[in-house]
Amino acid sequence: MYFPYFNKLIFLFGINFFYINFVNAQIDTIIIKEIHDSILVDYNSEILKDTNSKNLIIQNINSYNNSDSSSELTESEELIIERLKILDKSSPMDFSYNEHTKYYINRYLNKDVKLISRMLGLSQYYFPMIEEKLDKYQIPLELKYLSIVESALNPKAKSWSGATGLWQFMYPTGKEYGLEVTSYIDERQDPIKSTEAACIYFQSLFDMFGDWNLVLAAYNGGPGYLNRLIAKTEISDYWNLRPFLRKETQGYVPKFIALSYVMYFHKDHNIDIYNMNMSLSDADTISLNEQSTYELISDYFCIPIETIRYLNPSFKKDILPKGEYIYLPDYVIMDIVRNEDYFYEYLSKVENKEILINETRLVYMVEKGDYLGKIAKKYNLRVSDLRQWNNLISDNLSIDQKLILYIPHE
Repeated sequence: MYFPYFNKLIFLFGINFFYINFVNAQIDTIIIKEIHDSILVDYNSEILKDTNSKNLIIQNINSYNNSDSSSELTESEELIIERLKILDKSSPMDFSYNEHTKYYINRYLNKDVKLISRMLGLSQYYFPMIEEKLDKYQIPLELKYLSIVESALNPKAKSWSGATGLWQFMYPTGKEYGLEVTSYIDERQDPIKSTEAACIYFQSLFDMFGDWNLVLAAYNGGPGYLNRLIAKTEISDYWNLRPFLRKETQGYVPKFIALSYVMYFHKDHNIDIYNMNMSLSDADTISLNEQSTYELISDYFCIPIETIRYLNPSFKKDILPKGEYIYLPDYVIMDIVRNEDYFYEYLSKVENKEILINETRLVYMVEKGDYLGKIAKKYNLRVSDLRQWNNLISDNLSIDQKLILYIPHE
């Protein structure tokens, strides 16, 4: 029953407030708006043919690797370049500084500095578990920053295209890498399982392309798309290939480099870690022999629904299916162990309407012109529930017939 990944788990109260600040929130789905990168597309780049290597070389307006242009750099840019060199030496990833990475670094240090502050706060929870998986598969630890690019560290993030979770897996790719998706569970939203799947995917992409920049481009645009483009252009270097990529993929690697830089050197830019009002608590897992809603677990064991949701993002509709493991603080686990039979009795009484939770019992007198669909619509109920509550074997009603309704509280 014990999982070491979640020892000393952090659970957040008021997490909804955090998400609303930088994504558009819905009840159970977070929609992330895409950043349009048209400003980054350099349509004036000059493409030259190198007759010796038969490769295309992109001649950018400013080349920061050219020593002749060093005098044009500001003092702050020179510092950024030196810091990027530190990252570059300590990682197999490429941390180049050019017009494209410069744009995003400036953006994160100015316009989006509050986002970085909040990511620093959330990263204290997510990065340890992500780093553990990356280390297990011998993948560069800096790829943890890609989860910010993908989802802003929101396990319930969902894009317009349907990509879901920390690593934004599409349904087919998630299934291919072992992530279960049912009516009640979406393991693309499970931080541990989705990170494991992402690591396996990273491995397969690196085996395919042998270059981490191309891995990132393939992760965003798809390996098939990137392979076809490389074959068409005969270019296998990301920065030379970049002008031929889709706009979103053109900005993907520069975003990653910029986020890695700003997150790593946030102290040098006086970016504080946002206080997420976190509290530390030991947590463990337990499974129940009966299906239950988060609401009933919350009511019986006095634990905020927000905590249950945060610790268990892979469950849909606030429902815990029978036999599935759920993460809860230790004090709740112990309460369940001591009172499990009583809890099942409580669930049965709630199911049989002997105990009412956030609803009111109403005796309704059927009037002329009434029918089950009309009554259900009036009180925002389901016809099937009306039949069950009143043991109806047909939909025929008679005037002054008494119906029992259970009206949910708003």
